[in-house]
Amino acid sequence: MNDRPGQEDLLPDPLSPEYRAGESFRAFVAEEAARVALPGRATARRFAALAELGRRDLSLARLAEGHLDAAAILHELEHALPAPDERWGVWAARPPGPGVTARPDGQGWRLTGLKPYCSGARSCTHALVTADAEDGYRLFAVALGHPGFQPVAGTWPAVGMRGSDTLDVTFDDVPARAVGGPDGYLRRAGFPHGGIGVAACWLGGAQAVATVLYDRAATGRIDEHAAAHLGAVDVLLHTARTMVLGAGDAIDADPLDERGEAALRGLRVRSLVEKVCTEVMEHVGRASGAGPLCHDERHARAVADLTVYVRQHHAESDLAELGRLAARDAAEGAR
Repeated sequence: MNDRPGQEDLLPDPLSPEYRAGESFRAFVAEEAARVALPGRATARRFAALAELGRRDLSLARLAEGHLDAAAILHELEHALPAPDERWGVWAARPPGPGVTARPDGQGWRLTGLKPYCSGARSCTHALVTADAEDGYRLFAVALGHPGFQPVAGTWPAVGMRGSDTLDVTFDDVPARAVGGPDGYLRRAGFPHGGIGVAACWLGGAQAVATVLYDRAATGRIDEHAAAHLGAVDVLLHTARTMVLGAGDAIDADPLDERGEAALRGLRVRSLVEKVCTEVMEHVGRASGAGPLCHDERHARAVADLTVYVRQHHAESDLAELGRLAARDAAEGAR
């Protein structure tokens, strides 16, 4: 599964979720990724494809979304797209504590430090990595075959999203190529577009969780209590899908965000979808009881994965930012 020499001892067990998701990721990149449009070009179809991946397997969706997001970032910042045999991730987590630093070396840059939450740590061949440089916060393209790159085994003991192989990784004087200028990763027009792509994956995960209720209803084995919960779930999922696909159409109408609406749109969509995911899991659990969680491996994994993945939303912090942007938007509209 891993093309990097000298790392055999770090490869996941062939029976593990990490290995299976990594093989599915490899197949996705080889067979499907090229058919997914870049943001600004049939973006609703792009989001629908991400939702379908989430419905299929959230760990696969996490890996595929990272690769597709990397391609979008490279395109937007005027760099070459990934080659057909390359599998990319976007490693931009920045929690408190020591991180990755970058220094120029005359030919390019060198990265050193620890980067947490790197999905596809053992299945990606390349990554876009954020790091602190003397002139600001920058984004770098890194080929992961260098001996100074190492995934840190055991840094994802969680059950949820285990298949995404999201490990901490270390860089020890690893060559890198700058992508964009200081703070260019965060300031680019497409940053909020990518956030909606993640929400589309969450939506697919919620659809997967809800399958147990839809299947029960299709066979006629559903009472009024469960039917009421299914009705609530159906409204939630339909609303979220409509908003996600509508956001795709809005992006196509203004891909460079000349109207300045992308940040508010992105926060609205992500906040709605996070709420939908949380409420769908609640409704399905109350309608179906412990049975599917205990006896249906696929359902139990979908719930565990979605519980973890949706926490990429920053909860009240994002809602506070949404409130500030909404207030400003309302004030400007009243002028």
